[in-house]
Amino acid sequence: MDTLEMERFAIDSAPESGNGAHAPGVDDDLGRLTAILESLLFAAAAPVPVAALVEALDGPGRAEVGRALQRLAERYERDGAGLRLVQVAGGWQLRTPAEHGPWVRRLLRERPARLSRPMLETLAIVAYRQPCTRIEVEAVRGVDADAVLSTLLERRLVRIVGRKDAPGRPLLYSTTREFLEVFGLPDLQALPPLRDLGDGAAVLAAKDLTVTPAGVTVTLETPRAPDEEGERETGERETG
Repeated sequence: MDTLEMERFAIDSAPESGNGAHAPGVDDDLGRLTAILESLLFAAAAPVPVAALVEALDGPGRAEVGRALQRLAERYERDGAGLRLVQVAGGWQLRTPAEHGPWVRRLLRERPARLSRPMLETLAIVAYRQPCTRIEVEAVRGVDADAVLSTLLERRLVRIVGRKDAPGRPLLYSTTREFLEVFGLPDLQALPPLRDLGDGAAVLAAKDLTVTPAGVTVTLETPRAPDEEGERETGERETG
C-alpha cells in the first residue's frame, strides 16, 4: 500500500465529526463499559436514567448496563472513595459521601440548605397524598399553608399538576424530581411505609378530608375483610 492509499485509508477509518457525528459504540471492547459509564455520569449534572445511558452507549443492553452500574457502585463503596454512585430520582448519579459535606461546603462557600418544620410537614403531606390541594394540606396541619407551598414551589420541591374537579377548581400539588434528589430517593415507592411513621399518620392515607368547626373528619379507605363480605351476603340472603 503506497503513501496515498494509506492516507485515504486513515481518513476513511476516522470517526465522523461535526454534523452527523456519532460516538463510537462499545461493542468492540466491553471491558471499557464501566469506565465509559463513569465518564458519562461524571459529565452529567443530574441523575441519568438507564435508558439514556443505553442510548448514549449504542451497544450494551439495559441488563448489561445495570450490572455495570451495580459493580461501579460497589467498587466506590468498597474502596472508600470520595464519590458514591447512587440510584436517585429515577436515575443514577455520582455524589460525594454525606460525611464529606462539611469540607465540600467550605470549598464552595455554601451553607447547607435547610427545611423548616412546616416545610417538612407540608412536603410529607404532599408526598403521601399527591396530587392534593392546599385545603387538604391545611386540613392535616391545622394552619394556613399558602406561604409554605409558595416557598416549596420556589425551591422546586413541589409543582402544580392541574386543578381538582371540585367547587372552585383548586390547584393540585405533587412532588418533583428535585424532591427525590434532595431526600436521596430513587422513586416515590421508597417513601417509608405509613405504619412506620407512628400514630396520626393514617390521616395521610385518608380517602376524604372534611374540615368542620369541630376539626377534621377523616374517611379511611379500608378494604372489607373476606369473612365480613361472606357474613353480609349471608345476611342479605336470609333477609330476602
